[in-house]
Amino acid sequence: MTRVVLVTGGNRGIGLAIARTFAQAGDTVAVTSRSGEPIEGLYVFQCDVSDTASVDAAFDAIEAQLGPVEVAVANAGITRDGLIMRMSDDDINDVLNTNLVGAIRVARRASRSMMKARSGRLIFLSSVVGLMGSAGQVNYSASKAGLIGAARSLARELGSRGITTNVIAPGFVDTDMTAELSQERRDGIVANVPLGRYASPQEVADVVVFIASEQAGYITGAVIPVDGGLGMGH
Repeated sequence: MTRVVLVTGGNRGIGLAIARTFAQAGDTVAVTSRSGEPIEGLYVFQCDVSDTASVDAAFDAIEAQLGPVEVAVANAGITRDGLIMRMSDDDINDVLNTNLVGAIRVARRASRSMMKARSGRLIFLSSVVGLMGSAGQVNYSASKAGLIGAARSLARELGSRGITTNVIAPGFVDTDMTAELSQERRDGIVANVPLGRYASPQEVADVVVFIASEQAGYITGAVIPVDGGLGMGH
């Protein structure tokens, strides 16, 4: 059965892998990005999740062109790393507003049609650092930890309407973002991963697609690590 799937920040990295995997499974996939630049095989809509009007406009456009969103994957995220003493208000506010509040905005708007349909899937992309913490990433870690509280509250609030809400917590993934790290830093990270390597974006995407499936209909409020064992016990 073809569904309308939305992936925010779906123009690169993990988001693009998620979008392509849903499309390969036969779903109709809408991707949002701040640029709105076209991507072959996917429906692309301009959206800045840090702005409520932009989120509402994107949903209006998606619903008009494709129909109500049945699976919403809140993946859009940014980093502004730095030591806390040097972290500006903008560094804090921008990261929290995009990564955490942006996901809540998307869930709020998506839940309208899901409530009417009495079914739906909300999926938040968090991070292993939301559980473990990470020096130099107080803002990012806080935003990713906040997604867990938001998702579990939504799981309780919306569960009776047949809507599941879950969190995927990737570890270190081979993307453009992590490619910018020095080789020394990359080696240091891998040394702490029991499986001894980075994840591929596809490995994260496959778990997201499973959580959106009928087979995962009794999973809600879960935090599912895809981190090679890095965050065990957190």
